[in-house]
Amino acid sequence: MAFDVQKIRTDFPILHRTVNGYPLVYLDNAATSQKPQVVIDSIVDYYSKHNANIHRGVHSLSQEATDAYEAARKKIQEHFNIKHSHEVIFTSGATHSINLVANGFSSILKQGDEVIVSALEHHSNIVPWQMLCERTGAILKVIPMSEEGVLLLSEYESLLSKKTKLVFVNHISNALGTINPIETIIKKAHTVGAAVLIDGAQSCSHIKPDLQQLDADFYVTSAHKMCGPTGVGILYGKEQWLNKLPPYQGGGEMIKEVTFEKTTYAALPHKFEAGTPNIAGGIAFGAAIDYLNSIGFEAIGVYEKELLDYATQELLKIEGLKIYGTGVEKTSVISFNIEGIHPYDIGTIVDKLGIAVRTGHHCAQPIMDFYEIPGTVRASFAFYNTKEEVDSLVAAVKKARLMLT
Repeated sequence: MAFDVQKIRTDFPILHRTVNGYPLVYLDNAATSQKPQVVIDSIVDYYSKHNANIHRGVHSLSQEATDAYEAARKKIQEHFNIKHSHEVIFTSGATHSINLVANGFSSILKQGDEVIVSALEHHSNIVPWQMLCERTGAILKVIPMSEEGVLLLSEYESLLSKKTKLVFVNHISNALGTINPIETIIKKAHTVGAAVLIDGAQSCSHIKPDLQQLDADFYVTSAHKMCGPTGVGILYGKEQWLNKLPPYQGGGEMIKEVTFEKTTYAALPHKFEAGTPNIAGGIAFGAAIDYLNSIGFEAIGVYEKELLDYATQELLKIEGLKIYGTGVEKTSVISFNIEGIHPYDIGTIVDKLGIAVRTGHHCAQPIMDFYEIPGTVRASFAFYNTKEEVDSLVAAVKKARLMLT
């Protein structure tokens, strides 16, 4: 079936509004994706017809809500090819998931152990590990990057040793769009006995990772970048690792038995799911996965590659424009600057023309420090964007350049 972007766009109500008197051109998908009506409807349906707490009630509404929530967990398991549904832990998002793992390893790491992150990480995959090292005395090491925004694997190999206990790398850089060779990174880490956590927050809207094939020990992502709601995401962890880690939070749902003398904890996944979860969000996450699969990730990938290539070609025609992140393996993100112009000024002007892009360091300040720049303008494309919207962006950037030089 042919990829019909105009038909797809009718599924997204927000794409038909105006901003500052212009049709909205939404190119900030790396920050959050827009939501199709079917996902919005699933949230309304839950609160209108099934609202009740889950796992605790014998009444019909509670059973309906529980069934819908656990059906979403099953959809996530099948989508990512996860061996067991109890290896899917619902969280508030990728950042929550990373912090859960970091907290758990506080009781495992000891002074002198080493953990490795990459130079391409989002702050949420840097700061929790720095905090972990401060608590445990472990040492943080960094895989360097090239001028093209690609990780230097030879340097990574030299960092690995028997002291390496953990490796943390994002699947795709949110700031540059670089697709990291995580299969190689995972295999090499396992040769020294290290566990690996992959931050998939940027990847799961573009590709469909097979977690059994990848063999990562942990993989995290957020629903809101996959056409789902904010405030919900998952931690995938191999069963043996999740059993080793202590609970992250105490409260209801995560217990087996509580007395004032001793508490015992529930089995997976409930051990890590204290309190009332984002039930509507979990159900809507399942609806978003169904929606993305109805389009097909292969078709999404092909179309987004066309958008990336076209936008790259047209933006590079603008005098003084430089793109950061030029690796061969890349997804639909373009970070750029124009010589002599602050990125914030460009972002402000294009917003006046109805175009949403992100400016700044994109929560990846070490990348900006590497390039010795304050930040970039980032245009990030999704499968519901069009070449006509790329043309609008290019025209707006040209106008901004004329106004600011």
